[in-house]
Amino acid sequence: MATMADKRDYYEVLGVDRSAPEARISEAYRKLALKYHPDRNPGDQDAVTRFKEAAEAFEVLSNREKRARYDRFGHAGLEGPGGGAPHFHDVSDIFEAFGDLFGFGDLFGGPGRGRRVRRGADIRCEITLGLLEAAHGTSKSVTFVRHQRCETCGGSGAKPGTKPETCAYCGGHGRVRQSTGFFSMTTPCPSCHGSGAVIRKPCASCHGTGLVRQRVTRKVDVPAGVDDQTQLRLSGEGEPSAGGGPPGDCYCVIRVRPHPLFQRHGRDLVCQVPISYCQAALGATLEVPTLDGRTEMGIPAGTQTGEVFRLAGRGMPDPRYHSRGDLLVQVHVEVPKRLSAEHEEMLRRLAVLEERDVTPARKSFFERLKEYFHSG
Repeated sequence: MATMADKRDYYEVLGVDRSAPEARISEAYRKLALKYHPDRNPGDQDAVTRFKEAAEAFEVLSNREKRARYDRFGHAGLEGPGGGAPHFHDVSDIFEAFGDLFGFGDLFGGPGRGRRVRRGADIRCEITLGLLEAAHGTSKSVTFVRHQRCETCGGSGAKPGTKPETCAYCGGHGRVRQSTGFFSMTTPCPSCHGSGAVIRKPCASCHGTGLVRQRVTRKVDVPAGVDDQTQLRLSGEGEPSAGGGPPGDCYCVIRVRPHPLFQRHGRDLVCQVPISYCQAALGATLEVPTLDGRTEMGIPAGTQTGEVFRLAGRGMPDPRYHSRGDLLVQVHVEVPKRLSAEHEEMLRRLAVLEERDVTPARKSFFERLKEYFHSG
């Protein structure tokens, strides 16, 4: 999508002066729409871009309020909530807005183009995994609710034994043409709401919609290495299309539960491992957890608290590149809260060797309080 800086001036797009009347703007748009219409330029992406650009310019300049805002502030005046900036995601959106304006429907495919087939809506569901499941990949069954064709009426919406009748108001086209002076616009039929048919006796099971809600269970293959918030698409498992088009998709959102030992950072895992003062000072061989089980890791003498040691290739798999991240082992020197008499004696002897001033042993609060006052 083009940014404001990339967009051409709307008057330049239509090739009209800034003082051009509405009739001139409409005439200019009609010529460009006919020139760049996708049916006249099959496979030409540049023509599609020009067609969208002309429709965007026309939508703004044919609206008095939007045109006044654009004349004063330019493209920036259409941005933000209530700004009125055009939002055409594809060519079908343009046809839906004013594709049959000036008789485009008759020129390119007749009145049937007014009832374009749209794909069904997408739906979402969730799958919760443990970190080990996310790391190794797994298969899960997921249950979600969507609409399916009513078996009672076969999807027609009409009571069994009856059929939908062709709408007399629009003749089954689903759209009607309204003319106001120079303009001629096709809109959905107010009688059948664009379906082209009227149901006199609706089906009791689906109440005339032709669809009923059902719970569906599907198997989902989760690849190794998926991260939290990853979306897996189940193609064609979404809502059915009301007009007989292709169904939408179901997107399964992955939720990965926190792990008690590992923290994930992209492909890498971080594991916090406590060590003793002696292990840090003298060096040691530690037993650390990995995704594949336990392994041994050496730390050198003089290791400081907070240091990180990297075990290459022991992290999470990358589903895109078939490689693995690393396991980062961060060590922390753990200070014991309770000491045996022998352990305490040895530490006090060590403190003397290091010339460290430590708190006297086994002195009660009252003894220390007495020393405090006498020292004054």
